[in-house]
Amino acid sequence: MKHLYFMRHGLSVMNQQGIFSSSSDTSLAEEGIMQCHEAAKTFKGIRIDAIITSPLKRAYDSARIIAEDIGFPVDKIIVSDYLVERDFGPLEGTQYTRKHNLDQIDGVEHSTSVIVRAEAAMQLINQLDADTVFVVGHGSIGRALRHITNPDLDYSKATGFNNAEVIKLI
Repeated sequence: MKHLYFMRHGLSVMNQQGIFSSSSDTSLAEEGIMQCHEAAKTFKGIRIDAIITSPLKRAYDSARIIAEDIGFPVDKIIVSDYLVERDFGPLEGTQYTRKHNLDQIDGVEHSTSVIVRAEAAMQLINQLDADTVFVVGHGSIGRALRHITNPDLDYSKATGFNNAEVIKLI
């Protein structure tokens, strides 16, 4: 059985500003960089066989920082579009609020689509010749992966992830 760890990227500039950011390629904030260095300590004594990340800068840079800190070859990081953030459509770049029911807003990626992408990501993970896999992504894809690995945790009711919080899913 594989061991699967997930982390939402470190705090980004747009997170700091409280702005919806899905496809916006925002950088890590200085605090987010420090969070990633701290998160790398989670893997002391744990051998990571594969790192997979979203291609978005905030996630990739988070994965790169941790890879460097734990001695994982940066050129071996796998980048997967399955792990991108939920597409917030018309909310992109607007002030973030939890008051929205995102599945009811035209132009926002539906949660079922996010779950389908997470299922595809799990297929990719399961095909890897790796016992311990570390995934770096975004809050929505993290909730979907958590739902897939533990179906009792409903995607729409599950709490989110703090930036750079490492969770063992399996």
